[in-house]
Amino acid sequence: MTILPTDRFATKAIHAGAHVDVHGSVIEPISLSTTFKQTAPAQPVGQYEYSRSQNPNRHNLEEAVAALENGKYGLAFSSGSATTAVILQSLPQGSHAISIGDVYGGTHRYFTKVANTHGVETTFTNELVEQLPNLVKDNTKLVWIESPTNPTLKVTDIQLVANTVKKINPEILLVVDNTFLSPYLSNPLTFGADIVVHSATKYINGHSDVVLGVLATNSKALYERLQFLQNAVGAIPSPFDAWLAHRGLKTLHLRVRQAALNATKIAEFLTQSDKVVSVSYPGLSTHPNYDVVKKQHRDALGGGMISFRIKGGAEAAAKFTSSTRLFTLAESLGGIESLLEVPAVMTHGGIPKDQREASGVYDDLIRLSVGIEDTEDLLADIKQALDVSV
Repeated sequence: MTILPTDRFATKAIHAGAHVDVHGSVIEPISLSTTFKQTAPAQPVGQYEYSRSQNPNRHNLEEAVAALENGKYGLAFSSGSATTAVILQSLPQGSHAISIGDVYGGTHRYFTKVANTHGVETTFTNELVEQLPNLVKDNTKLVWIESPTNPTLKVTDIQLVANTVKKINPEILLVVDNTFLSPYLSNPLTFGADIVVHSATKYINGHSDVVLGVLATNSKALYERLQFLQNAVGAIPSPFDAWLAHRGLKTLHLRVRQAALNATKIAEFLTQSDKVVSVSYPGLSTHPNYDVVKKQHRDALGGGMISFRIKGGAEAAAKFTSSTRLFTLAESLGGIESLLEVPAVMTHGGIPKDQREASGVYDDLIRLSVGIEDTEDLLADIKQALDVSV
């Protein structure tokens, strides 16, 4: 089916990349073949030759992700970390990158433990908008943003950063990790990003049963460079994983909206609790960058992620996360089920304590990934866990 420029999000989510096969299947079959017949040397029957280079299921997912991000091109990878790796691998040796300080621990690890070994130096800053003009060097090739950040949910004005970067040097790439919001709530390419990335393990797949990463861009040159590396490195998802993620994508708008509505109610409750030190949630009007949220987020929704500091320190945080009934203590996020974790000792445990705390990741910080269960049940679970923990 041809997607029209006037088609809205739900229509695109269901129909983009959903091509009917020779049998007329309404839902695409899973193509497990590793190789494809050729009628003569270098003349394949269709558009596929070898499944590392391209596969029907991966191709369809990439097309769908690009459509939902208002992009022209999409690429899918074996994980979100592989997506990050391929982007950084595309930079020349001796490059300099600038990253927002409060990033996913795996991203921080790649910048500091892997990218530096092939000659990419990274500067981290917790004041990106203010400090960016002073941080750019002659060899700066990339600026990396998470918005909202993981796990303290700081929001960055993507358009402002894009304008600043391009004014300094149009060749600098602006990459935005949009995992926490999904394409339903925000489209960074619309605000000037060159590349938008996702750990599709999270909201895009949405069912905690696939590890996969994706990116989208409007630049043909970038797409071709990254596609070459995707193939050369072999950082590709399996056909079945691509099929599952594409299936999950079709209900993205329903899941993310309900998760955001649930999270809003929980965040409002936490702000009123005398057992809580502070709450960070982009959907609250008290969020420091709520004016940016209203500009960048669909319907000013804050998404399904909340972080809060609990009274009683690390001991109370551990007690709380072990006392919930519906929220499962586990890493990851963005599934239909609610999860929670303590970033300081889990997802961000590999970051030195002084760097963690400079970004606001304290030992008493709890991160919630709010699912799509009934709101009142989730609220009751949070309340009883607070009562027994503090």
